[in-house]
Amino acid sequence: MRRTALLASAALLAGLLPWAATARAADEPAPTAVDRFEGEVPFASQPAEGIFTWGGDADDPPALRLADRADAPEGGKVLTGAYDISGYGGFTHDYAATAPAHDWSAHRGVRFWWDGRGNGRRITFELKDGGAHGEASELWTASFTDDFTGWKRIELPFADFAYRTDYQPVGGIDHVLGLTAMWGYSVTLPSGAKGDFALDGVELYGRADQSVRASVTADAPVHPVPEGRTARVKVAVATTGGQPLTDPVTVAYTTAGGTATAGEDYTPVSGTLTFPAGTASGAARTVEVPTRRDRAAEPAETVPVKLTVTGAKAPEETPQVVVDAHGLPYLDARLPVRERVADLVGRMSLAEKAGQMTQAERGAMTRPGDITAYALGSLLSGGGSTPTPNTPAAWAEMIDAFQLRTRATRFQVPLVYGVDAVHGHNNLAGATIMPHNIGIGATRDPQLARRTGEVTAAEVRATGVPWDFAPCLCVTRDERWGRSYESFGEDPALVESMETVVQGLQGRADGRDLKRGDKVLATAKHFVADGGTAYGSSTTGTYTTDQGVTTVTREQLDDIHLAPYRTAVERGVGTVMPSYSSLDITGDGRGAVKMHARGDMIDGVLKHRMGFDGFVVSDWNALDQLPGDYAARVRASVGAGVDMMMVPYGYKDFTTALIEEVRAGRIGEKRIDDAVSRILTQKFRLGLFEHPYADTAGAAAIGSRQHREVARRAAAESQVLLKNAGGLLPLKKTQKVYVAGSNADDIGNQTGGWTLTWQGASGNTVPGTTVLEGLREAGGNVTYSRDASAPTGGYDVGVVVVGETPYAEGVGDVGNGHDLELSAADRAAVDRVCAAMKCAVLIVSGRPQLVGDRLDGIDALVASWLPGTEGGGVADVLYGRRPFTGQLPVTWPKSEAQLPVNVGDASYDPQFPYGWGLTTLTRVPKGSAATLRDLAVRAAAAERHGDDRAGRALVTEARLLVQLKADGRLTEAVAKPFAAADHLLLTGRYAQAVQKLTEAYRAV
Repeated sequence: MRRTALLASAALLAGLLPWAATARAADEPAPTAVDRFEGEVPFASQPAEGIFTWGGDADDPPALRLADRADAPEGGKVLTGAYDISGYGGFTHDYAATAPAHDWSAHRGVRFWWDGRGNGRRITFELKDGGAHGEASELWTASFTDDFTGWKRIELPFADFAYRTDYQPVGGIDHVLGLTAMWGYSVTLPSGAKGDFALDGVELYGRADQSVRASVTADAPVHPVPEGRTARVKVAVATTGGQPLTDPVTVAYTTAGGTATAGEDYTPVSGTLTFPAGTASGAARTVEVPTRRDRAAEPAETVPVKLTVTGAKAPEETPQVVVDAHGLPYLDARLPVRERVADLVGRMSLAEKAGQMTQAERGAMTRPGDITAYALGSLLSGGGSTPTPNTPAAWAEMIDAFQLRTRATRFQVPLVYGVDAVHGHNNLAGATIMPHNIGIGATRDPQLARRTGEVTAAEVRATGVPWDFAPCLCVTRDERWGRSYESFGEDPALVESMETVVQGLQGRADGRDLKRGDKVLATAKHFVADGGTAYGSSTTGTYTTDQGVTTVTREQLDDIHLAPYRTAVERGVGTVMPSYSSLDITGDGRGAVKMHARGDMIDGVLKHRMGFDGFVVSDWNALDQLPGDYAARVRASVGAGVDMMMVPYGYKDFTTALIEEVRAGRIGEKRIDDAVSRILTQKFRLGLFEHPYADTAGAAAIGSRQHREVARRAAAESQVLLKNAGGLLPLKKTQKVYVAGSNADDIGNQTGGWTLTWQGASGNTVPGTTVLEGLREAGGNVTYSRDASAPTGGYDVGVVVVGETPYAEGVGDVGNGHDLELSAADRAAVDRVCAAMKCAVLIVSGRPQLVGDRLDGIDALVASWLPGTEGGGVADVLYGRRPFTGQLPVTWPKSEAQLPVNVGDASYDPQFPYGWGLTTLTRVPKGSAATLRDLAVRAAAAERHGDDRAGRALVTEARLLVQLKADGRLTEAVAKPFAAADHLLLTGRYAQAVQKLTEAYRAV
């Protein structure tokens, strides 16, 4: 039915249909349609106008369609959808960014038809106001409850919409629901249970409410002030479109309530502020609240400044003056940290301690006052959870705004904010993105690993973030695992050697550098044995390996998976995160137990046997994976030694349950005090009590040339030359080069998962240089054809860059929509180019790809891993600006059937062994078995004298001799001792390493 026909028949329908529209007042403007869902607005996204979905996880966005409904209130179709949201999800209608914004200011509100399910669940409706476009605009929210069945018209007056403080352009645009520059709306659907919905007829209705045109705001919700000083609360008026006031606005103020005592802690004030008609938008008045000094040491005390507004919309929150805590021992920076912690813990209530043990997601802070109300100890940004716009200044201002809320708590304990900066500050647009850890492991360069950590720490801390959920110390044992690229390699000795990154992030092991503006608290994850999960053991959704079960003997657990954590503890790592996976220790009789509940490992091994004195933080919602009811899960995890619980959207449930369990005696207060003490210790070490707000002095260096040069060097050193027939590489500038392949010019594929978003994305996602751009910048004579469809005649050499598209965690598990084979398009590009000319194939991927069936037709093969934003580093080794020096951090298999295959296995016959890596621009030594005997003698002497530099050089010379002689003839008799030699090298057994290489040499 057309809209005009519906209006014409309204009188007739009014008596027949329960959802019929009521008549509008004579002086009201006609309703203005926003969405009729008849197909006039497509499913699309910015910059075009359209409806699109979104969500916190890959499965959170709802499924939408336009459905024919005989009972449709407006027209013949409705928007309907199904959802099953674990985090957050919904849909948006954005207006086109290329067209002017819409003016909604003539209307009273927005209304729509909702097909009720009677489930009592809350639906949030959000407006997009001002800014450049729908994804860079102020957000204003209102909600309604689905407590009815059948169609009902929901009316939301604009006066009911509240400014959303947790997810905004920096500082908002003007904090006023202007309505003159509207970019659309969003609907957030309820989480936690499956559901469906139907929506129809979104429109603007009624005549504008004058109170919407003017708003009164306070400059901040919290105004901390030292005792004896005067607090100044700025009260401003703003109007729609910035027009002067048409009517006067009065604001009566009074100080009343709070925890401070009038006349003792402050001088009470009251009065009226008047903004006459004609007052300019943005005009402000100041309320001064004098505080009084006494000699007593006291916690912080609050003085609410109640504002009663006439003629405009009042602030959403009552601003508070806070008299800072003072005179208490924990505030004395001269005292040892241990004493400060003991003093503070002794003063805290159970509720305050529970808050310190709680970490929430920034996206959950729709009511930022909860930071104060629940005394929260920590917030985080999950993958892709960023401020708008995603700039360093926005990060700092967002975190400072959250930190300000802690000033209103009794003891003003600062938040510690955390992010997953796993290869640079990867959530931040414009940050320097390093190669993923698998590439860093390939460099075999501990000092470079440390330098990458230093750059990451500097960029992270400069945005106000003092805590990084990195490094991952997993020892990857099966490359079918979707997280294998987060590992430095399959050999625990290699992982340990790369833990210099901890010092890069934190500084000295005793924690004395943590308060510096270029250092962050590091996290060793995921404790323990997440890299050993068996293929097919996962029970998480469609995952096959990630979050599964690791079955090991005690000896295997100690030697392979625990070894990197001993090193991390020795290096002073500040926090540890347990794994989602389960651990099954052969012979202990317990079977597979989730790591978050293994007190024998967290409390027993990590904290007591290893002496870890930092704190343990859970993984994202890991509590929900434990058996039993919620209280039982809290008991199990806290009792096992988890000190801080990452409960992104469930922080209220966790704090409530924790308090109840302690009061019931099922969790001991001593355990709570230990957890809180550990958390506070790191906050004191970070200097957050003295300097809670962002130090942005280093922000100018984010993404700088100097930082990118470190990433470029890391990209270059991570390249592993697996084959180089006829010395094809390095290329010459005089050669005509034909470049092809899906990953040659795709920086999203090149940077991989955990880049801007959790899963990452293909395409032009972040600033940087692709491999193709790097080749061109190097001065090469380059022609590019992505699919190799351009003519191939007349070229000297082809470079085909192929591999994977981004993924993260179990989403990338083999068998979960992924495999280890090149795509059909990549195979076709390799075949076409390599049949026409000499060719080098570069594999950009997080793990080995199976190329054995094409290896004979490929002249040069390079494992490029995920090199980050600096494709120029790849070009550096291709054109000989730097030598190839990388070595395989994992075994490269011949087939998937070989997996898992690792150095030290009894049966070991891979395509390329662990440690393999040809060189260029390097003198390859000449020699024979006699030469190797001499090298072994000299290596033994270096080992005796503790001369590691000489020992490594001698083993390297022996390795080059073997690789030269092997020349592609890699049998099991060669590969097995060759791989073992690299492990021996990393453990300082240089003479034995040369002996193994001698064995390999003889077997060629």
